[in-house]
Amino acid sequence: MQEVGSHHIVLDRLKTARPTTEAAESFGAALARTHAAGAPAFGSPPEGWEGDGFIGRQRMAMRPTPTWGAFYAEQRVLPYAREAYDIHHLSAAGLAAVERVAERLRAGELDDGRPPARIHGDLWSGNVVFTPAGVVVIDPAAHGGHGLTDLAMLHLFGAPGLERISDTYAEAAGLHDGWRDLVGLHQLHPLLVHAVSHGPAYGSEAAGVARRYR
Repeated sequence: MQEVGSHHIVLDRLKTARPTTEAAESFGAALARTHAAGAPAFGSPPEGWEGDGFIGRQRMAMRPTPTWGAFYAEQRVLPYAREAYDIHHLSAAGLAAVERVAERLRAGELDDGRPPARIHGDLWSGNVVFTPAGVVVIDPAAHGGHGLTDLAMLHLFGAPGLERISDTYAEAAGLHDGWRDLVGLHQLHPLLVHAVSHGPAYGSEAAGVARRYR
């Protein structure tokens, strides 16, 4: 970062490079290390930050919460589902399916005991830059969350070297063998965010995902 003002920031320009298997594997391991650095609580903002954050142009709550399920239900799933429903981008049946998943989340049925991770929070491929020196991630919505949330975002929209990133990450982070079965659950938040901003097609997709976990 070169300069910060009240209405602007000036960043270094990154030189891009062709994605390689080695860079993808290195990124997967580095992402696991970043997550392992931890966070004080689920939903906690970066150190020194107070108040909400943003994902794209949408406000994103940053309230420390003891358990992942309660945090994910109350701050990442329900607010966007209700907004999508209010603007007719999510059907009543879709909202009901999401609310049922939220009940399971709040009850702790989908918690796995992993501690809060220091996550990027908006890790789609456009925020992953392959450079000659390796991968650089940009434009974070950083907070305390579940590490699988970052990996799930990459799987939602795709990324170069995704399988090598995923396999290396899973090994470094010690994910259990069934982690891929939970990717959809962690995609519910970005799908609902997109339902609000990009229309009912994402609402339908979110409803379909919710039905798998209700």
